[in-house]
Amino acid sequence: MSEGYGWRFKIVLAGAWIVLLFLLVPIFVSAPISLTPDRFLTLPKDGVSLRNYENLFTNPDWTSSIWQSLVIAVVSTVIATTLGTLCAVGLWRIASRWSELVRGFVLLPIIIPSIVSALAFYRIFVDLGLLDSYPGVIIAHAVLAVPYVVITVSTSLANFDLRLEQAARNLGADMRQTLRMVILPCVAPGVLAGAVFAFISSWDEIVVTLFISKLNIFTLPRRMWSGIRDQADPTIAACATTLIFLTILVIGSQMWLRARRLKAQSQAEGTA
Repeated sequence: MSEGYGWRFKIVLAGAWIVLLFLLVPIFVSAPISLTPDRFLTLPKDGVSLRNYENLFTNPDWTSSIWQSLVIAVVSTVIATTLGTLCAVGLWRIASRWSELVRGFVLLPIIIPSIVSALAFYRIFVDLGLLDSYPGVIIAHAVLAVPYVVITVSTSLANFDLRLEQAARNLGADMRQTLRMVILPCVAPGVLAGAVFAFISSWDEIVVTLFISKLNIFTLPRRMWSGIRDQADPTIAACATTLIFLTILVIGSQMWLRARRLKAQSQAEGTA
């Protein structure tokens, strides 16, 4: 019986690795393409060149798009994290049928297709005069990112010990003090995770941005989209490779810090 389970497990494991490689190999193809000396997307044949990386960090068009994406992502993340956290706490405190309806409404941006959201934003922003403006793009990105914050903070609140809040209220703290000194510190990991997801959502957003921006706003995803559609600029591969490297660096650092923290906790428990 154990032998049968063993070969079945090996087949499942092999299938999982095949699927994983199928998904990852096309991503890492961008690395050699980014070193091509040619002016179009192709694998390097006659040597390698860093010209595309130089163009990424020196060309005013690309640097402007990077800064625009960074500013929009940071501001929209702050707004989405603040609103999403307050919304999650409010829905948690007022647990009723109506609160669940509100939660479903808040989660609509990640349920409905992006093209529907893009058309809705376009129609509303035409009347408000927010098309092709920083406030308009920031508001749209914040609305799209709020559900991620609500989900992560709500998950943290599900494990929150209500006795801590009751103890704070019994000691004379009002609701604002309880929220700031008791609830938020306990759900900080959920807030941080929501902020990360909100930032990634804004940084990668392309569909809504294409609908509500024209000439003034040219984020990095839109610049990459334009490069693929118009001229197949190999700088796109350099940009993709840089983003992949930064992602691996951040995830690796997080895993290292977590392992170090767990090791420190185990050593402390062993000493105690």
